[in-house]
Amino acid sequence: MPKVKVARKSTAMDMTAMTDVAFLLLTFFMLTTKFRPPELAPVDLPSSRAEVKIPDKNVMLITCTTDGKVFFGLDNKKIRARTLDRMETSFQTVKFTPEQKTGFSLMDEFGVPFEQLPSISAMSNEDRVKAGQKGIPVDSTSSKFNRNELGEWIFNSRMAEAELRAAGEIGDSEGLFICLKGAGSADYATVKKIITTFTDKKVNKFNIITSMEAGGVAVAEPTKH
Repeated sequence: MPKVKVARKSTAMDMTAMTDVAFLLLTFFMLTTKFRPPELAPVDLPSSRAEVKIPDKNVMLITCTTDGKVFFGLDNKKIRARTLDRMETSFQTVKFTPEQKTGFSLMDEFGVPFEQLPSISAMSNEDRVKAGQKGIPVDSTSSKFNRNELGEWIFNSRMAEAELRAAGEIGDSEGLFICLKGAGSADYATVKKIITTFTDKKVNKFNIITSMEAGGVAVAEPTKH
């Protein structure tokens, strides 16, 4: 009986479609990736066993450096803009141009007295780092306005978040996730002033940012006082 020969078929595959998809994905990630700006106040986090992850949104971050400088940041652009409007109304004598307000809304973190904020807002991220920010006043004696400026930022940002949430502009949330970040050798007197400010502004619960012992990942350790 004659042997049946199976027709040989080509194994070639058209890779055009796969190549198109690969380049589309590459283009998407290149256009949408947001590079992390240089840190204004880099600190070496103390380690702990806490495993509470920092949320992806609505985070208020207060940073205390080893030399006692205090920095303030809000991750939500809308809350930043509304907070600045409230601060401008509260302090009255310090005014911002539309360009300066736009620049401030793009700032993740800052650490200057309020009267210096307009000039800092007009700078690029690189220039802000080079400018050398001296920290936000955490008591009335170090402020030109004789006010605890950190307390004003905390109060007005919480009010701004509540107003935007009530207006349906930022979705449902349980308020701002308040975090305190500092090096293990952070200035104790300044940290004490920050916690006193929390008490004055009715912040009874906040989170201390630490580094997970196993992997060095930043996590939050809930704290009540």
